[in-house]
Amino acid sequence: MRTYLAEAIGTFALIFIGIAAIHNAGDSLLTVAFAHGLAIAVMVSATGSISGGHLNPAVTFGAWVGGKISLVETGKYWVAQCFGATLAGLLAYALFGQGVVILGTPSLQKSITCFPGAVIEAVTTFFLVFVVYGTAIDSRGPKIGGLAIGLTVTMGILAAGPLTGGALNPARAFGPALASGSLFHLEWGVWKEHAVYWIGPLFGGGLAGWIYGRFLMKS
Repeated sequence: MRTYLAEAIGTFALIFIGIAAIHNAGDSLLTVAFAHGLAIAVMVSATGSISGGHLNPAVTFGAWVGGKISLVETGKYWVAQCFGATLAGLLAYALFGQGVVILGTPSLQKSITCFPGAVIEAVTTFFLVFVVYGTAIDSRGPKIGGLAIGLTVTMGILAAGPLTGGALNPARAFGPALASGSLFHLEWGVWKEHAVYWIGPLFGGGLAGWIYGRFLMKS
């Protein structure tokens, strides 16, 4: 249970800090990007020795594709991560209101449709999981805590934030959406858009896990 508790707490921190930063900073992309990046950097460092510091279903999926975690463990990690994200969304709802939580739920800009949105999420999440492998999973990599991973999240949000919200993490979309109630909206468009934040990151994370875990790791 220590593993799953660490994943839930770490993911909770990411979502809560992210929504709070959006509440405080509004449209300041740089502030929001660094808030998410710093949250990941410190929480990956804090939880790395307990759970590996995934804090992201796409990272866990990439670890599974690369043969670093079992399928059963992958499912348990996902439950813990989504649970922590939802609790963070609910607390933010109670403190800041539904509108802020909805703003903290990644969404596509009007000029971006689902397919390019998923591609953007896939590419940025590929970079994230590739860096996770290179700095945290591969024993040859530099052990610099979560710094490189946090900077990669910052980089991804700076690039994708104005387009897709820069989730790079299905839990980051799922938790606030569930807490705000927007996930249960009956319009098909909401469900279709939400799928972008699972399909894109899981594909990108899985591809990075396959390439690095199967071909670049030292046997």
